[in-house]
Amino acid sequence: MSEPTVLNKQAAEITLTDKAAKQILKLRQENTIPDDHGLRIGVKGGGCSGMTYVLAFDEKTRDNDRVFDVKGVRFYVDEKSLFYLAGTVLDFSDGLNGKGFVFNNPQATRTCGCGESFGV
Repeated sequence: MSEPTVLNKQAAEITLTDKAAKQILKLRQENTIPDDHGLRIGVKGGGCSGMTYVLAFDEKTRDNDRVFDVKGVRFYVDEKSLFYLAGTVLDFSDGLNGKGFVFNNPQATRTCGCGESFGV
């Protein structure tokens, strides 16, 4: 497997808010996730709007991954997911309406009420 290209913040098609980056780093530390693991961001079929978001730590890249380093967070996105996530800003909310990561995806033409799935 060839080494994936690492892209910096300026080249990123997916960005993180400061709050999201801080929360990801906090989760990594609290769960003793090794520094060489990256955060996998992706989409898969399912949910009431057609597609759901994937967010989980992964120990290695896959052949079709793009690798991004943004705000101290390394994340992996497969090319198919990147097509649906281009322009997305990953944020973290801890307000009264719930706590968790929020995908602000300009590609989404519809979302479900809970915000867990989307359609394009």
